[in-house]
Amino acid sequence: MRESLDLSMFVKREGGLSHLDLAVEGIGCAGCIRKIEGGLKRIPGIVDARLNFTNRRLAVDWQADLLEASDVISALERIGYRAHPFEPERAESDEARYARWLLKCLAVAGFAAMNIMLLSVSVWSGGATDMTPETRDFFHWLSALIALPAAAYAGQPFFHGALRAIRARQLNMDVPISLGVLLALGMSVVETMSHAEHAYFDSAVMLLFFLLCGRYVDHAVRRKRKKVTAGATVYAGSISYSGALTMRVSAAGAGTLIDEVERLLARAVTSRSRYLRLADRAARLYAPVVHTAAALTAIGWLLAGASLHDSIIAAIAVLIITCPCALALAIPAVQVVASGALFRAGVILNAGDAVERLAEVDTVVFDKTGTLTLPQPHVDNAAAVDPDLIETAARLALSSHHPLAAAMAREVRDQIPYAGAVEEPGQGVRAVIDGVEARLGSPAFCGVAGAAGGSSESEPGTSLIAFAHGTRSAIFAVRQKLRGDAALVTKSLTGCGLDLHILSGDRPAAVAPVAARLGISQWRGALDPAQKIAAIEALQAQGRRVLMVGDGLNDAPALAAAHVSLSPISAAHIAQANADAVFLGDRLEPVRDALAIARRARALMQQNLWLAVIYNAIAVPIAVAGYVTPLIAAVAMSGSSILVTLNALRARRRSEDGRRVSATLGGADTPRLRSP
Repeated sequence: MRESLDLSMFVKREGGLSHLDLAVEGIGCAGCIRKIEGGLKRIPGIVDARLNFTNRRLAVDWQADLLEASDVISALERIGYRAHPFEPERAESDEARYARWLLKCLAVAGFAAMNIMLLSVSVWSGGATDMTPETRDFFHWLSALIALPAAAYAGQPFFHGALRAIRARQLNMDVPISLGVLLALGMSVVETMSHAEHAYFDSAVMLLFFLLCGRYVDHAVRRKRKKVTAGATVYAGSISYSGALTMRVSAAGAGTLIDEVERLLARAVTSRSRYLRLADRAARLYAPVVHTAAALTAIGWLLAGASLHDSIIAAIAVLIITCPCALALAIPAVQVVASGALFRAGVILNAGDAVERLAEVDTVVFDKTGTLTLPQPHVDNAAAVDPDLIETAARLALSSHHPLAAAMAREVRDQIPYAGAVEEPGQGVRAVIDGVEARLGSPAFCGVAGAAGGSSESEPGTSLIAFAHGTRSAIFAVRQKLRGDAALVTKSLTGCGLDLHILSGDRPAAVAPVAARLGISQWRGALDPAQKIAAIEALQAQGRRVLMVGDGLNDAPALAAAHVSLSPISAAHIAQANADAVFLGDRLEPVRDALAIARRARALMQQNLWLAVIYNAIAVPIAVAGYVTPLIAAVAMSGSSILVTLNALRARRRSEDGRRVSATLGGADTPRLRSP
């Protein structure tokens, strides 16, 4: 009764349905999505279950008259997962605590592995010299003294995962890992007690060390590290990259655009979280294959007349030598190196699996304002006007709050407004300068007629602001300027076979000339957030892998709905929070570089997985044949892990010019661009 009362505080009820957001513990791979969602949906009364793999948040809807919240949590426990109501503060603290725990386990395994290897090297050297059996046994017992407690602590991340899987009558990668470690340690103790020549303490602990390296790196890559400081103002629509915030509400409202955006975001993010990573797909096959190989090895040796002892030793050797160290490092190692290459290209990742999704893109959707164009408008004809006149007009603009005046104000060198300036709302600003009245604002307010440098207000995307001071006057054309390399980048992307679109909330009359200038034939204007999502989902329904590039509040749901997304550093906070990566600077080139680097990184991931497969194809027959010694097992494990790590380092090579980047994307005659 007490549990039901506590849970009811977190349950939302509407129209006969109950809704609860849960934080789920023990989620290790994207395969958990299928297990949890599928398991819950089979329970009568549960209408929907959606797991966000990124933040381990499970949203469950059920019929209020059939189930209680406690029934949902109990059902999760039967599947093999513990859960509690999702609270931001607790979720963040759990995430940080888990990271610290993994690091401690890694440190213990590393320290133990180094010391055990020193003892093992002495034993191996002693085999060729005059080491007595008593000394060898002493070294083995010292190894056991280090290995057993170290493995008991450092192996907990895998032991816990294996226990959850076994209780749920399922297999995951933690099961063969745990089985191999425990059997290796157990048999090593037996061998030591029997005064045998070899023991597997070093192999078991090294296995844990390499696997913990991969798990910690993968976890670190997934975490977001930006922090929205104490005393700062938090605007509606802002999202914290990480951590819990304590805020004082100074203004609130319902039914606003931000409410609609948040509703669309919840659906879009949940949909995208179902993406299954390359490592998860490979891991699905690993557990059953390894178990089958080890079992067949033991059975085969028994049928061949070997003793139970020798048969078990051969099976353990198979489990050890097929350890997933290389598999565990194959993807995270490339992710880390590729993240560094992307950073040097001006791209900062927000999502650990963004590299894989970027590599799969075949369609790029751009927002217009603030994305293809620079975020701030500028005076287009400033070079054609007398510099002293611009300086005077720009100083006068400092006293105005109008957006066009802000564009003028950025042209001033002396950031000191004129004394006595008066702003007339809807008209402009005026002040007496050197005894003569000066005015900045609409042409009518300033008494100025004509166009600026051939521009007219009817030209799409252009606004006019006039200035008059005595006999001097001018009309300035203010517009949002395209990013300097936008045309070259879009031409490069098109030449590489990518399909380009523009989806903008701006007027069609303002979108059309931009699309024409960039050679993008597929564009739409005057779209609200829901319409942008619908357009992206329509493309994805055709099998497209969409990259969305946007910066505004109305782009946030579309960024979350796309297969992968990028946002400029000047974007609204909510857009940056829902983008998979943020690019720096005023150029569009990082978008192209991100695609090139990601494709190269994904190729390296696939190479690493094949290296792991080839390694096992060579090592398993040797182990099955009974030729594997502890030395061979240790060297093989270390060698495979070092090999995939060295291959991953190739992802840090970044092309020094646009021709190489374009070649990576697949284009042959694309223009050369300067690297940032």
